[in-house]
Amino acid sequence: MKLKNKVVLITGSTHGIGASMTVAFAKQGAKVLVNGRHEEMPEELKSELEAAGATYHYLQADLAQSDLKAFAEEAWDVYGQIDVLINNAGIGRDKMFIGMREHDYDEVMNLDLKVPFFLTKAILKKMNKQRSGVIINMSSVVGLHGNAGQANYAAAKAGLVGLTKSVAREAALRSIRVNAIAPGMIDTEMTQKLSERVKENILQQIPLKRWGEPSEIAQTAIFLAQNDYITGQTVVVDGGMTI
Repeated sequence: MKLKNKVVLITGSTHGIGASMTVAFAKQGAKVLVNGRHEEMPEELKSELEAAGATYHYLQADLAQSDLKAFAEEAWDVYGQIDVLINNAGIGRDKMFIGMREHDYDEVMNLDLKVPFFLTKAILKKMNKQRSGVIINMSSVVGLHGNAGQANYAAAKAGLVGLTKSVAREAALRSIRVNAIAPGMIDTEMTQKLSERVKENILQQIPLKRWGEPSEIAQTAIFLAQNDYITGQTVVVDGGMTI
């Protein structure tokens, strides 16, 4: 897929990995649909997009509280199509399993798995009619290998891997590809909150001896959007941490 003038919807795309993907796709000439919970897009992201000469539109919505079918309609109608959907919005509510409340589980499962499920369903129906499209789900290495204190997050991200494989088999009938990305430790606002001791312990587990950059996840998303013979896969980007 040549990305120039293609329409890319990225959920949860005002900060971190989502923002990096937004800018990367815009620089490829794509029209980007940016999504966030706040009324206004962050000025830093807006400046980056304008500096790149991007065509973009901001869709304010808290997807965990939204009518996803209506959101899909609104997003589709902006440019009359969506060629790439990236399910990136997600949260973590980390606690040791024995102390994890039902609310902690439900909140994570709702945004990290239920929202991608129903948004994909709504967008896929429209992609089927155009007989083309790409869907990328943002999973995590935690969904593949588990992690203490993240049972809810791991369950949601593992669910995304299963969703990816199953929908890929069905969507291929209309030449629509579905893949997932499983990042390892990426330098974002979320991971910067970890203590120095925890950061150092994690670093010792990474053969490349550094954390990943959001731009490296964005490069992977662009690769998956453009390679027409990859579907149903989960691409791990973790510096070798899970070898």
